[in-house]
Amino acid sequence: MGIVNVTPDSFSDGGRFFAPQAALAQAQKLAADGADIVDVGAESTRPGHTPLTADEEWTRLAPLLETLVAQCGVPVSIDTYKAQTARRALAAGVTIINDIWGLQRDPDMAPAIAEAGAGVVVMHNRAEVAPDIDIVSDMLGFFERSLEIAAAAGVPESRVILDPGVGFGKTREQDFAALRGVRQLMRFGRPVLIGVSRKRLFGALLGAEVDARLIATVAANLIAALEGARIFRVHDAAEHRAAFAVLDTLTQGKGRI
Repeated sequence: MGIVNVTPDSFSDGGRFFAPQAALAQAQKLAADGADIVDVGAESTRPGHTPLTADEEWTRLAPLLETLVAQCGVPVSIDTYKAQTARRALAAGVTIINDIWGLQRDPDMAPAIAEAGAGVVVMHNRAEVAPDIDIVSDMLGFFERSLEIAAAAGVPESRVILDPGVGFGKTREQDFAALRGVRQLMRFGRPVLIGVSRKRLFGALLGAEVDARLIATVAANLIAALEGARIFRVHDAAEHRAAFAVLDTLTQGKGRI
């Protein structure tokens, strides 16, 4: 899953793809580099971000979305937690909603997804960091609730992807614990998505700025793949395609669950 941020303030590439033509070109590059999905976000969710209204979010997406869906060459997902934005995006041809609040923030989100027959990425999140909790147990309870919400709205489990939400509502230690807990998420029988590309936990670990975190990102994603993760949300599709080709060759596909 390749990342296209249509934002002026995202932590890694804020402003680079804010213009519609620049975003479309990046989406096409990601697809050519091996991305199977392009994920478009119009609101930065980095720590300390300024929330947008649904109308503000759509103002950024509207000039781009239909053209991108038609021309990028792979399915498109939208990174939003607002049902109003999701409905507009689904009408424009988007096929997956990537919800950082796991269907638990906007009560209309699950019905919107069900009505469109779309897929959904359910991400674990917390409103406040709680350093003393067992974050993996918290994730398991959260996903049970999200799956209940999805089922009640008519979203089949076959259309649900789980994301442990590294970097969201967690301490740095909990971020790494969430990554180590990927195998425990297999109990739900759903694909697991990992979104760690260039994130702060690697900066804290290595003292590396954003552009120097690629090797750490690839390393974490390879280990998560060995633990059973199946989808990887990244800025660098070509590098990950090469890394996974080596992994699959060396393990002959047997190293991954």
